[in-house]
Amino acid sequence: MAPPSLFRSAPQTPNFRLTERQQALNELLAGPQLHTLLVGGARSGKTFLFTRAILTRALRAPGSRHAMLRLRGNAARSSLWLDTLPKVGKLCFPEVKLEERRLDGYVSVPGGSEIWVGGLDDKERVEKILGMEYATIYFCECSQIPYSSILIGRTRLAQKIPGLALRAYYDLNPVGTAHWTHREFVEGRDPQSRRPLAEPNEFAYAYINPRDNAENLPPETLKMLAALPERQRKRFWDGVYQAEIDGALWTLEVIEHARCSAEDVPADLARVVVAVDPSGTAGTEDSRSDQVGIVVAARGIDGNAYVLADLTCDLPPEAWGRRVVEAYDRHHADTIVAEQNFGGDMVRAVIQAAAGTRTVPVKLVSASRGKAVRAEPVSALYGHQDHGVWQGDRIRHVGEFAELEDQMLSFSTAGYLGTRSPDRADALVWAITELMVLPSRGLWSREMFAGEA
Repeated sequence: MAPPSLFRSAPQTPNFRLTERQQALNELLAGPQLHTLLVGGARSGKTFLFTRAILTRALRAPGSRHAMLRLRGNAARSSLWLDTLPKVGKLCFPEVKLEERRLDGYVSVPGGSEIWVGGLDDKERVEKILGMEYATIYFCECSQIPYSSILIGRTRLAQKIPGLALRAYYDLNPVGTAHWTHREFVEGRDPQSRRPLAEPNEFAYAYINPRDNAENLPPETLKMLAALPERQRKRFWDGVYQAEIDGALWTLEVIEHARCSAEDVPADLARVVVAVDPSGTAGTEDSRSDQVGIVVAARGIDGNAYVLADLTCDLPPEAWGRRVVEAYDRHHADTIVAEQNFGGDMVRAVIQAAAGTRTVPVKLVSASRGKAVRAEPVSALYGHQDHGVWQGDRIRHVGEFAELEDQMLSFSTAGYLGTRSPDRADALVWAITELMVLPSRGLWSREMFAGEA
């Protein structure tokens, strides 16, 4: 006998209630506009509201078809299919049985409606999903989705169901003001031509933040979000777009596009490194002005680099040395790359002392150029958009690294504009340089990295 579906819910009385802000936004979703965007911080309830609206529409219009899309298929399955859909069904529609059609890629709703879930990175799946017409299309986490993919998806918003108006939904944790969602919804301009929208009344947007969903969140979550570094706090706590610095080497949009899950990392890794930036460490508990940057990264057999961990710490030498060696062992690394400008052979000695009687490979590197110059070839590997299509994007962040990414956003061609030393970002640069820049040789001059051993 087959195991019960994740989507089967025993009949019960709903005990869920929208917050005051969520009720107001629910009314917005019922408005006359075709396109609706919700901009907001993490855990604010954006995805929940849109999923609830889609289920409501699917139940109200038998035989209708709806799509919930993210950039990456793995993320769509884990966050939408396995998490949000069953959660919304249980809390808001406990009497409804949702049936999985896993092999086909959709969830069946009583009355024959279908909710398709997928990613835009899987060509075969995309062709299958976009080969049909829908009454609703929900683009989830638009900070990761290029505008070209949005335009293609919109062409499938065409299922004619009596009494059910077409709707396109969008959400994101806000990135920079140059993002296409800000241009289209906030500025009211076409993201490509920059001209005013022909039908501005068809676009509506609203902001929401975690405080608006406080009734449904643990107090610890709210405290954690409120304590994030400034840029990350504005994005995930305040839920507002941010102006980008002139000549930025990295933008929120670029970093968000690089985001992936552990499932996206190739099983076979060609090379793994632990990079250490010990600059500015005085070695006493109360006198260290900077932290010891420790970043683990790998190059996959697919040719991409994966940032696996940020283990940056504020510890004395013997403690951070142990942390480096533990990371080397845990991730089965090939080598440890450490900057020698501050401490020289002391850095190697600290790491070897932590390794005990065995010898671990330590490659000392010396910075002969400024931080921004060293960072530029690495930032180039994050790629860029050309007419809405990403080109040259070869770096992936496996999860979120708030403090590391906050430092990356303070880099510009004019230098580092942050308030403290970019220890985490420096370690990232050393790691990616070792994995991707130096092996390519033709990408950037080796003269900027003197003293490799």
